[in-house]
Amino acid sequence: MPLGIWLKAGTSATALVLAMAGAATAATAPTGESSTAQAAVVTLRYDDSRAAGWEAAIAAGVASWNANVSNVRLVEAAPGTAAEIVIVATTGWPQATLGPVRPGRQVRVELGSQAVAQGYNKTRIAAHELGHSLGLPDTKPGPCSQLMSGSSAGTACTNATPNTTERSRVQSAYASGTAALAPTHRILIDAP
Repeated sequence: MPLGIWLKAGTSATALVLAMAGAATAATAPTGESSTAQAAVVTLRYDDSRAAGWEAAIAAGVASWNANVSNVRLVEAAPGTAAEIVIVATTGWPQATLGPVRPGRQVRVELGSQAVAQGYNKTRIAAHELGHSLGLPDTKPGPCSQLMSGSSAGTACTNATPNTTERSRVQSAYASGTAALAPTHRILIDAP
């Protein structure tokens, strides 16, 4: 085959490969809008491997936060991987490090059985302590409608859903795709 035909065939093949690659890239590239939305979500991993007996409450608390805020997502850490939120079961009162935790940093949540023994709801406790990790302080005294009112709402309160103000504060703390506020590393103990 003459050289001219080889060059023409090679050029056509190259053009075809480039055109197909461009089409594939265009088909899989996210739109500007969804790319921005995806980039704004901060994923925080939690490790509850040392929170035996609290698994259902933690899952419900995580689900509550994930359903009520859009720019931060709590996911269970794979075994053996680092987590930003370490959750452990203790015999004392629930307590947590005040965040907002940043990706790659770490806070601790202690889910204390002393509160459960006095009649407080496990799911509310878990959601409340996760709220501390996301940067929310206590709002004691407060009504049951405020998740961060904690034990001051009484043992009859089972609300594990953040209210509008609490959701807004977490949304603001993670608005730029990372935790906007510097963590204080204060430990908040939720005894009455």
